[in-house]
Amino acid sequence: MATMKAIVVEETGGVDKLIYKDIPIPKATEGTVVIKNHFTGVNYIDTYHRTGIYTLPLPFVVGRESAGEIAEVGPGVTDLKVGDRVVYTGGETYSEYTLGKAAAVAKLTDDVSYETAAAIGIQALTAWTLVRESYPVQKGDYILVHAAAGGVGLLLCQLGRYLGAKVIGTVSTAEKAVLARENGADYVINYSEEDVVAKVNEITNGLGCHGVFDGVGKSTWDISLQCARRLGSVISFGNASGVVPPISISILAQKNLKIMRPTLFNYMATREEAKKWWAEVFDLLAKGVIKTHIYKIYDLADAKQAHIDIESRKTTGKLLLKP
Repeated sequence: MATMKAIVVEETGGVDKLIYKDIPIPKATEGTVVIKNHFTGVNYIDTYHRTGIYTLPLPFVVGRESAGEIAEVGPGVTDLKVGDRVVYTGGETYSEYTLGKAAAVAKLTDDVSYETAAAIGIQALTAWTLVRESYPVQKGDYILVHAAAGGVGLLLCQLGRYLGAKVIGTVSTAEKAVLARENGADYVINYSEEDVVAKVNEITNGLGCHGVFDGVGKSTWDISLQCARRLGSVISFGNASGVVPPISISILAQKNLKIMRPTLFNYMATREEAKKWWAEVFDLLAKGVIKTHIYKIYDLADAKQAHIDIESRKTTGKLLLKP
């Protein structure tokens, strides 16, 4: 039986639970394809799966996105063929080959590299659905983006600028502040040195933000609620600092706030939805609205270091693995 290298989790926990090992190369089945991965994206959700914050049946191959070429096509797949260049958002991508549902695959045009495709995948789709569906950003809005120099954060800054919003970004260092500004943040708050709520009130004349995008979670949740204006929206989409604790719904009445906890894949539950969002993201890429910022490319065998780095909150932009 032919084998491949993959990163497997057999029990949840720390980075030591990421096991680099040989496993069988998957075979295409009904409605699926096998993808030979050229680059794999590292996302914070991968750490949630590894630690067990989000549970998956054990054992599992880590990863939710990759870019590569079709190596095998299963029965019932009519719109993809061997050799097609594709990007995939599904599961089990920290590997040389991935078995994926054809519905979760999008073809790449010749001008989009594998590296770029893996870098925009989940993060660009997440950012775009956040500003179009979770809270539809309007021209002139004040929006707050936590972790503005991270992968999704940089894209939210770019998209906020594109949509005509006034973007306020939070960062932890002066270097990250520069990067956030370069990518569209009109105002940057270094939370290591400044009071975020006080600065937001100063910038918005005490009114607060129309929309708050919070991928950090536990440590920023109360700040996010305080920074939203009356009738504002708080969009919680990640748990980088820990899971947001249970809340009393009555706290929303203080400012008639709306809160939402979206996940990308519920916006892409059908093939039609997936095609729509991918088409829009590729169009934004072609227009130069969104740009990739790749922090580092790691060998697949070094996935442990990639997880250490992304959890350190010291990285900026996108981390990739090369199988």
